[in-house]
Amino acid sequence: MESRAHSRTHRSRSRLARLLFNIAGAVALGLGLIGIFLPLLPTTPFVLLAAACFARGSERFHQWLLANRTFGPMVFEWERHRSLPYRTKVSAIVLMSLTMAVSIVFFVRPLWLKVALALFGVALALWMYRIPSRDRPARPSS
Repeated sequence: MESRAHSRTHRSRSRLARLLFNIAGAVALGLGLIGIFLPLLPTTPFVLLAAACFARGSERFHQWLLANRTFGPMVFEWERHRSLPYRTKVSAIVLMSLTMAVSIVFFVRPLWLKVALALFGVALALWMYRIPSRDRPARPSS
């Protein structure tokens, strides 16, 4: 199950560089896992960053992430086609929008911060929506 992108990525020869990539991958994966529960931390980019770090630091960790039931298909799709499954994108955008809205309405007081968070949320949603999806449903003919 070697992906096209992974075949272009070479594991670093430097032991120190591999260690740093593995540490960065673990931190990114940890942030991605926290992002499942916190509205302001997006899970998908952190998991993809972890995969990129592990690809350069540890074949074993990279393969473990690819084999993961939850994150593996998304990582494989990204590495192979530079796309995300359409369902993953829509779910991420909807969940992020809901949690961002709850945060803005119930927990943030200053108006400037509400506006900043809303703009950040819109920018993040637009960025994620623009990532290609190979499995995007066809539009109905009019």
